Amino acid sequence: MRYIIILILSISTICAIDSADIKDRYTKSYNYEKMALYGEAIKVLAPIYNKYKDGYMINIRLGWLCYLDNKAEDSINYYKQASLIKPLSIAPKLGLIRIYLNRYEFNEAEALAFNILKKDYYNYYGNYYAIQALIGEKKYDIAIELIQKMLVLYPIDTLFLEQLFIAYKATSSIYLKALKEDILIIDPNNILANSSL
Repeated sequence: MRYIIILILSISTICAIDSADIKDRYTKSYNYEKMALYGEAIKVLAPIYNKYKDGYMINIRLGWLCYLDNKAEDSINYYKQASLIKPLSIAPKLGLIRIYLNRYEFNEAEALAFNILKKDYYNYYGNYYAIQALIGEKKYDIAIELIQKMLVLYPIDTLFLEQLFIAYKATSSIYLKALKEDILIIDPNNILANSSL
């Protein structure tokens, strides 16, 4: 009996050390990220990934860090792995969409964004990225419909107002000037609205 208790205590001590090490490595990773040392942030998490390749959290974290470090292919792989681990999770899909948008792969971004919107019609970033993809594909009418849908919920949200501004400008809308004035009331230093004076 005494041997079993010692064995249990040894195992729990090992787990506690592993847990403390994991926490320490994540903390270091976040600190490196704040300093824009993305390679170091990735490197410090490597032992965790080697031990827990099928962990959702480590794959999401590495997907994000590789995205920041301009390692798109690695980022895609981590986000896809996270999606396989938790198929209903939206976060890895949003990560993939960001990469597709950065690579001007608007069809892929649009398809994935609309996949999110089927599950979560008002998902903030799902709608925002879908709008960006639609504008990238010059599907301005559909983009404007989505923007108007979101502006019902977020009437003074500058991200959506800026997308509307871009769509109006591209379509030479008669509402462009009024929209620009509205944006500048909400955000007097708005770069997009100010740059097009």
